[in-house]
This record gives sequence, C-alpha cells and structure tokens, in this order.
Amino acid sequence: MTIFKEIVDEEFLTVSETKELLADIEAERALDEERELPYELARAIEHANRFAVLEPEEAQQLVDDLQDLEKVDEPTAYKIANLLPRNRDELRSVYAQQRYSLSGDELDEILNVVAQYA
Repeated sequence: MTIFKEIVDEEFLTVSETKELLADIEAERALDEERELPYELARAIEHANRFAVLEPEEAQQLVDDLQDLEKVDEPTAYKIANLLPRNRDELRSVYAQQRYSLSGDELDEILNVVAQYA
C-alpha cells in the first residue's frame, strides 16, 4: 500500500514567525495533559527558539527590504532573513545554488540591509 501526500499550499515564513506559530501550538497542547508533545514538534520548537533572533515584525520587514533589491527573490529573502549572514562568504553560501554569482558591490548592498536588523 502506498500513501501519497499532496502539497495543498505553500507559504514562506521566517524562523521568528515560525517560533510564534509553534508557541501557540505548544500552549494549546499544554492544556491537554494526556496529549504528549511529539518528538518532531518538540525539536522544531527547540530549533525555532534557538535561532529566532528578530521579532516577527522585524523579520518580515527585513524580507520586504531585501526583496526591494534587484538580485533578491522571495525564497532568497527568507533564507537571508533566517540566516542573517554577516559577511560575503556567509552570503555567498545562500547563492551557491543559483545560476549566477553576485558582485562584491551586490553582496555588500545585501549585507548593509541585513546589518540594519542584526
């Protein structure tokens, strides 16, 4: 027997937004004492708590500001907002899968936007 799963919808989130959503789920589950927190959910909560640096509103504003730049599409803006790269090498790793590379000036322009938030 094969079980197929279908993606019904997809939405990009920052780690900060994810942390907020997971906190709501955790609080809801805490009300039911008989319901244990699944391992995967507990690990996701731990990860979000550890890596969410910005407030959700700040993270979303960073994504918006990054998307205003020419070489930053939506998925890349979310990756950058989640990783908050501090130098060219860290930022280059975000673009490693792209078919093009950024110039030093383009990298610096993105890093300057990130620096306003980090």
